[in-house]
Amino acid sequence: MNKSELVSSIAAKSGLNKESAKKALDATVESIVEALKAGDKVALVGFGTFSVSERAARQGINPATKQAINIPAKKVAKFKAGSEIEDAIN
Repeated sequence: MNKSELVSSIAAKSGLNKESAKKALDATVESIVEALKAGDKVALVGFGTFSVSERAARQGINPATKQAINIPAKKVAKFKAGSEIEDAIN
């Protein structure tokens, strides 16, 4: 499912028109990203939790040259599905 299909599904299930559903989806995603940038967790009960974790710097190998390279530390977004999603897909 891509974004336009998700917008259509939201519009059909909520009774909103597609334009309003797109605005709602965009605002939701923007709010989640802003919270993650601030270092906060976003917990949606029944859906899941978005969080930020830090990856330590590490050594890697360039597959083309087989030479060791340094991979810098960075922050990554994580998502842990809630129990309702886990139950629905199993």
